[in-house]
Amino acid sequence: MRLGVNIDHVAVLREARQVNDPDIIQALYVACASGADQITIHLREDRRHIQDADVKSIMALSKLPVNLECSINRDILNIVSRVKPHRATLVPEKRQEVTTEGGLDVFTYEDDVAYAIEQLHDSIIPVSLFVDPTIEAMDKSKELGAEMVELHTGLFANLFAMLNTSLPHSNHSVKELEHPRYMLSSMLENSIEQIKLSAIHADKIGLEVAAGHGLNYHNVHEMMKIKEIIELNIGQSIIARSVFSGLSDAIKEMKRLTTRI
Repeated sequence: MRLGVNIDHVAVLREARQVNDPDIIQALYVACASGADQITIHLREDRRHIQDADVKSIMALSKLPVNLECSINRDILNIVSRVKPHRATLVPEKRQEVTTEGGLDVFTYEDDVAYAIEQLHDSIIPVSLFVDPTIEAMDKSKELGAEMVELHTGLFANLFAMLNTSLPHSNHSVKELEHPRYMLSSMLENSIEQIKLSAIHADKIGLEVAAGHGLNYHNVHEMMKIKEIIELNIGQSIIARSVFSGLSDAIKEMKRLTTRI
């Protein structure tokens, strides 16, 4: 299992005070030295965390492959085409969202996604699509020419947290998932099964399979059971753990949990 460490949240802390502390490049070096297999960053249209200068510096200095997440906005695509990351992952974006909510709608925006993939391929950049775990989305991703899919695990993560943590008793309870425990348990099982079936189908039709969103030290074991998933991209939980343990130890612990024996 490859571990992509998303360092966006280091930049979130930096931008909160608009100073160069914590330093995103220091985070890059720690990740490279602590067992990460890939560096993942997201250049958002509103530049709320990662900046254009960060992308250029990380591309120049990273000893690891860089997975650059981006929207299908054409200005953003032009930047990605110029910097030439090892992979581009196309994701949906809404200005008002706190974090990415759901997978890229490859049906409604089929033409725009096809254009983005063609432009990136012209720049010799492999493409992954961040999509919801459905058979239909796997088939459409293959049809559009992507080399890889990243399964959106947000629903799974929310269900797991509502069932197994104190989240329902906090200010951040997921209102639409405030159901009896027996119902949450059934929904969680269905979510895991949908991820598994989607991964199997994607692998069968020739797509590489990654997963990400909301994965943490408590729920990642469920993804480890699905052999078709070869990569996980994890950020917020690692950076949150690092507040208490340090970034190096946080990455090493996640790497331990995502190592198949």
